[in-house]
Amino acid sequence: MCEKRPMLELKGVGKTFNRGSVNEKVALKDFDLTVEEGEFLTVIGGNGAGKSTFMNVVCGTYPVDEGKIFLGGHDVTRLPEYRRAKYLGRVFQDPMMGTSPDMEIQENLALAYRRGKVRSLMPGIRKAEKEFFRTQLARLGLGLEERMTVKAGLLSGGQRQSLTLLMATLKKPDLLLLDEHTAALDPKTAAKVLAFTEEIAAENKLTTVMVTHNMADAIRCGNRLIMMQEGRIIYDVSGEEKKSLTVEDLLERFRASAGELSDRMILS
Repeated sequence: MCEKRPMLELKGVGKTFNRGSVNEKVALKDFDLTVEEGEFLTVIGGNGAGKSTFMNVVCGTYPVDEGKIFLGGHDVTRLPEYRRAKYLGRVFQDPMMGTSPDMEIQENLALAYRRGKVRSLMPGIRKAEKEFFRTQLARLGLGLEERMTVKAGLLSGGQRQSLTLLMATLKKPDLLLLDEHTAALDPKTAAKVLAFTEEIAAENKLTTVMVTHNMADAIRCGNRLIMMQEGRIIYDVSGEEKKSLTVEDLLERFRASAGELSDRMILS
């Protein structure tokens, strides 16, 4: 049996916005986290806990003030965002962000499939690629495999988010980042996208980090859960202990730490 290796490591990471001003905000403080290869980690926290900043420093959207970030054992701390992209798959909260609206479904998929290669559609999409895309789209159960020449901008939010998730995982990323990727969807569509997320992550043994405001989803999905507050991890649970958690347990932990619960977290 192969020993698992750390896929994502943050060591002593700090990030402060508007340093030295009246609007100074410490977003991450001496933040340490290791996510092993194949692990599915869910991340919860109240408003201003640092969840989005955590995701953005991993992607390289924000540079860190101190500390180190490693992806697959490689120090990427000073690597710009575009150079980290080859290691990452990311799905945002806004379904409109992951696809090019003026391109066909199959063209969007071709761009994602050719990640790391010269991105050109000039030679056209090969027959073998079209068949592969059709097979993958059929897994979504949305009928998109029969609409591959339709512009992505004509799809519904749920369809575009499903397409984005497929694009993010066509070429197995070292790390899949899901930034509240079902939050903008209606409950039925969100459940469908989440089910496909779990299926594709398990099938490909993807190392996955999912930020969510939905505590029930955070408990049900994955094999590990962390709770953040004021830029730090205040709770880290995995395995059987995670499986036995309830939403009430998490609410109590928030209250005990004087964390601020958002309306979305309470209603979810």
